[in-house]
Amino acid sequence: MKLGKLFGWAITAVLSLYAVIVIYPMVWLLLTSLKTNREIFAAPWSVPASLQWRNYAVAWREAGIGRYFFNSVLVSFTSLFFILLIGSLAAYVLARFAFRGRSLIYSLFLGGMMFPIFLGIVPLFLLLGRLGLLNTRLGLVLVYIAYSLSFTIFVLTGFFKTIPTELQEAGLIDGCSHFGAFFRIMLPLAKPGLMTAGIFNFFGLWNEYPLALVIISDNQLRTLPLGIANLLMVQQYKTDWGALFAGLMLVMIPTILVYALFQRQITEGISVGALKG
Repeated sequence: MKLGKLFGWAITAVLSLYAVIVIYPMVWLLLTSLKTNREIFAAPWSVPASLQWRNYAVAWREAGIGRYFFNSVLVSFTSLFFILLIGSLAAYVLARFAFRGRSLIYSLFLGGMMFPIFLGIVPLFLLLGRLGLLNTRLGLVLVYIAYSLSFTIFVLTGFFKTIPTELQEAGLIDGCSHFGAFFRIMLPLAKPGLMTAGIFNFFGLWNEYPLALVIISDNQLRTLPLGIANLLMVQQYKTDWGALFAGLMLVMIPTILVYALFQRQITEGISVGALKG
């Protein structure tokens, strides 16, 4: 019994240390974003003498973070909607219908998860240029959808396979079409998988940098990661480091809020997927 208690205390101590290591940089970033330039260099580890909320106003308006934030919201949520819609439909077909070539199609989607995106940047740039989609939000959304479908289909196929076939058959007997059975019966039952795929895709889309860097060149269309990189270069010359740290904090806030609000759904989705797999 004593050995078990010691082991439990050791695990608690290790997890507590890990929590401090993860949380402290975020707290430090928040405090630094509320300091003046002099405080940032003179007392980088101290609490700010007075809260400089103007740093956020400067970052939001003068540095254009507000515009970049709107672009990221528009691109990320539009892409996420179509990723989940198309991904769930494809996963449903691959999981519930037997047809020739199904395994090959599924294997190709799995292969897409292992394909480094850097190998496709040059042909992707040329293709979007010929289609007239270069430097447009639509082009970036289409690329994000194509890039994220492999992971989404992989996750959702496992969930659809575990739903009892009798539920689908009962819906068809009651007069539902295949689309009706999918949207009324199968899709609500796959909610844990949708939540898991949606949250992880959101994190990836919100923080995505290389594809946006290649596709978007107009400053008015830049997303937050591109905007922060531009802000970093600009603030090096303006020496307004408080605004830079405020901009970094504005990038982090949505992902922190999403994880805090949907932490239980993320844990449940991963656990259910692991148990059902």
